[in-house]
Amino acid sequence: MPVVHRFDPPERFVAGTVGEPGSRTFFLQARLGARMVSVSLEKQQVAALAERVDELLDEVMSSERSRGVVPAVAPLDLADNRPLEQPIEEEFRAGTMTLSWDPDDERVVIEVFPFSEAAVVAPDQVDQDFEEPEPEEVLLVRLEPGAARAFVQRSESVLEAGRPACPFCGEPIDPDGHLCVRANGFRRRDPV
Repeated sequence: MPVVHRFDPPERFVAGTVGEPGSRTFFLQARLGARMVSVSLEKQQVAALAERVDELLDEVMSSERSRGVVPAVAPLDLADNRPLEQPIEEEFRAGTMTLSWDPDDERVVIEVFPFSEAAVVAPDQVDQDFEEPEPEEVLLVRLEPGAARAFVQRSESVLEAGRPACPFCGEPIDPDGHLCVRANGFRRRDPV
């Protein structure tokens, strides 16, 4: 049986980073009282999770099931701009994540499973039946709709705080410059 790090609901559930733009490490961090769990993950996983949580809340809000419990935007009193709590001790690296809506409790349910090499499938193995290995631990977070909107809002601001994107090719611009493929590898100079 896996160890389940259950937060129902957490006092705090946020995405955050450690490090400078361009070499940041992303974390999901959940806390309830003195118990805290930090899970590392990729920037793209944070973006996908925030996007899907937002879409899920929009779907529930537009359905008849919501009964008005899902706010359209994050409540101001739930905004969380504080840094990640210290010390950050990675419990595991995120692999698969699942997302669902519990209509009975009216909560967003997020499950984060650890990355496992055994769960990676090669392109030529896609049609084969695989039994995914049982994870050793799982992060399970159940969020009220307002807290889920606040999670999305913070995640978006964390993602935007990285390196600026090149207006021509969309690739990130490092502090020491950027070779733009659309400008044939030439560096653009700022107008003087």
